[in-house]
Amino acid sequence: MSNQGDTSVPLLAARDLVKTHGRTRALSGASAELRAGEILAVTGTSGSGKSTLLHCLAGIVRPDEGTVTYAGERLDELPEKRLSELRRTEFGVVFQFGQLIPELTAVDNVALPLLLAGASRTDARASAGEWLERFGVRGQGELRPGELSGGQSQRVALARALVTAPKIVFADEPTGALDSLASEQVMTALVGTARESGTAVLLITHDAQVAAYADREIRLTDGTVATAGVAA
Repeated sequence: MSNQGDTSVPLLAARDLVKTHGRTRALSGASAELRAGEILAVTGTSGSGKSTLLHCLAGIVRPDEGTVTYAGERLDELPEKRLSELRRTEFGVVFQFGQLIPELTAVDNVALPLLLAGASRTDARASAGEWLERFGVRGQGELRPGELSGGQSQRVALARALVTAPKIVFADEPTGALDSLASEQVMTALVGTARESGTAVLLITHDAQVAAYADREIRLTDGTVATAGVAA
């Protein structure tokens, strides 16, 4: 049973997650909640488990122990086919370096999720153009990633993550490779668009200025949540 419209319960919840990579324990009983429309920052030093937590919450990897629940479904128990469907339709993911497809133009990168969902090329490109407009990079739509600046590439990546109107955007250090001005532009665009569309955002960052854009912050230390509260 879905709880996507009920803000009294978490849209996404992780309980007591444990995840080991080889001999390294990345998560040691971490728990977190994300509510519909909320922007949550997950902070911590390098190696604290931030990215692993995001990957478990997004269904990219399965925890060794613990549970992940999204809108009433146990993500950690779902078959890969259903997880792939969620990542195409209800989850958007943005990584530090954007991970755009270098052979495609900016507009075609953004259109790709819609094409995979069955939209016509004409409709997908039209919608992609509108999203590039919202992020201030429509003029770069026919350029390939190698012709874009870091800030432009990241805004294209954000447009691609949001073009399917997902319930959650998972952003893993989305400003980590940007200078302070480009970082501010990207975060302003992300937060403004998320607020407008009611999209929840799980934001992984080591930057206190980026975390300040969030409604709430949790801090990981050695794979577990050390502190939680309202972002400064």
